[in-house]
Amino acid sequence: MSETDFATRDIRTGRLDQIDYDNNFEDLHAPLSRHEAMVEAERCYFCYDAPCMTACPTSIDIPLFIREIAADNPSGSAKTILNQNILGGMCARVCPTETLCEEVCVREEAEGKPVKIGQLQRYATDHLMATAKEHPFKRAASTGKRVAVVGAGPAGLSCAHRLAMHGHDVTIFEARAKAGGLNEHGIAAYKTTHNFAQLEVDFVLGIGGIEIKNNQALGRDISVEQLRDDFDAVFIGVGLGNTNDLGLEGEDNDGCLDAVDYIEKLRQTDDLSSLPVGRDVVVIGGGMTAIDIAIQTKLLGAENVTIAYRRGQDGMNASLYEQELAQTHGVVIRHWLQPTALISNDANEITGIELEYTSQENGKLSGTGEKIKLEADQVFKAIGQKFDSSVLSDAGIELEARRIKITEDGKTSLAKVWAGGDCVAGGEDLTVESVEDGKLAAESIHAFLTR
Repeated sequence: MSETDFATRDIRTGRLDQIDYDNNFEDLHAPLSRHEAMVEAERCYFCYDAPCMTACPTSIDIPLFIREIAADNPSGSAKTILNQNILGGMCARVCPTETLCEEVCVREEAEGKPVKIGQLQRYATDHLMATAKEHPFKRAASTGKRVAVVGAGPAGLSCAHRLAMHGHDVTIFEARAKAGGLNEHGIAAYKTTHNFAQLEVDFVLGIGGIEIKNNQALGRDISVEQLRDDFDAVFIGVGLGNTNDLGLEGEDNDGCLDAVDYIEKLRQTDDLSSLPVGRDVVVIGGGMTAIDIAIQTKLLGAENVTIAYRRGQDGMNASLYEQELAQTHGVVIRHWLQPTALISNDANEITGIELEYTSQENGKLSGTGEKIKLEADQVFKAIGQKFDSSVLSDAGIELEARRIKITEDGKTSLAKVWAGGDCVAGGEDLTVESVEDGKLAAESIHAFLTR
């Protein structure tokens, strides 16, 4: 639709001075010093049958690794962490610990101030990665078995590392030119500074026995059938390739953007000032991606950033901590609003968005008929991603809820093929969950190859 209300657009590069870009995208949390880590570790009660450990998707022995920090043994602590979660360094940075291990911490229950488990985990893993002269895990004797892993994201890397540790040779096929998955391409830049995602990939590969072939996309350059013929087993960890659409006219117009694509460009650029950002930005969604894109556009110099979410605050997938983080950066979060129309000028450029107030009765969401319009130079879509099942073509893999159906140990309906991460039915959009999927599948594959 065309509107004259919002005729003026203001999208520019270089909104800030270079020093502001540097400061804005510095580490969200400064790493703990040795003294700070020791003091924080002493706050842990080292609970027997600790609830924090139960809440960890990868079952890290949290009391043990914190006790090792308290004993001034950060390298030993890191090995305890990495034994269960080889991407423990990244998870320490991006995991919603406030809704996982820290939420059930006894200190949180008693005082409202949990032990800083995530920051302690980062302290230990960073120490080991910076000081270790050799990889903390050794490969078993070669089995002569070859495994193909599709996707170099958290699930694929976790699976590959565990398989390599068992002595299998692994080839990872990655669609992008750079490994890491969403850790490299889709997470807010202020959470993973100083090229940490790639440093962690290099760390994982340090065990040996893993080869990555980049620019190899499933369905384009390789097929499941081809991999089954060439390898003894296959693991699929391709993630979710497509972003959900708003379903509105004008969605292809200039200024209506995929949040994940924009974050990827931001993560890969060496010059933040080269990124065009609007004065007025509206983000549609209520999850982590919505929070990440909203904060980052604000940090790039946008004056007014609004998140519009169709349900109430308690319905948002983003944690309360992440919501508060956005608000402290000046992002406005508006609930009970759903998009109904994109407003464009005669040049097919986005200038605003129309939203309708919503209400919910008996779990059913509906529009109230009352509408508002917001000026917007850019509208970002952050309403979730979907699995592109066409990449499986005629492989014959059974799907469930339009994702890959697997057993508890990651087996698909197709012999010799396992899967894990976001692309599987029931998969959660969390790095730590994908790591666990990859680890469990690797153990199942190892059992299959050595039976």
